[in-house]
Amino acid sequence: MIITPLLIIFNIIVFILVFLFINTIDKRKWLTILVSIILTPIVYFYAFYPFVNIFSSYHHQKYFKAELWVEKPALRYELIDDIIETDTLIGKTKNEIKTLLGNYEWLGWNASKKAHDETIWNYSLGIKPGAFNSKKECLMLVFKNNKTEAIKTFKEDLKLNAKE
Repeated sequence: MIITPLLIIFNIIVFILVFLFINTIDKRKWLTILVSIILTPIVYFYAFYPFVNIFSSYHHQKYFKAELWVEKPALRYELIDDIIETDTLIGKTKNEIKTLLGNYEWLGWNASKKAHDETIWNYSLGIKPGAFNSKKECLMLVFKNNKTEAIKTFKEDLKLNAKE
């Protein structure tokens, strides 16, 4: 476990809350402090920490690697920030993108032609962890003259049933 300032602050808050609660039960200061010191890690790791993780949307960030993109498609959302920040895919041809990311998962839609657009490739990035997450992350690559011109991310509603 890595000790961070946030961890220390949260532990102090939990200690104060446990201390105040125990103080209402027993007025002996030495006993209150002893019980608070013993209960703080238990309350923190079994009540407070899981509660914070359920409602926060923190996830790990990883550097882009083509092998990781192909091997673990459900965890692509961890790679996307590095792809966008470093412009890894900007200027690459369609063949280079196929080599790095594999074939597109679906094509974009051109409303004026009422047909699929070969210049817009989409990939699923997976579902970010979180308790109330009802959308999946997606990546859109826009090509111009057979080279990647833009990278965009968007969210799409989850479809749990194939018939929806």
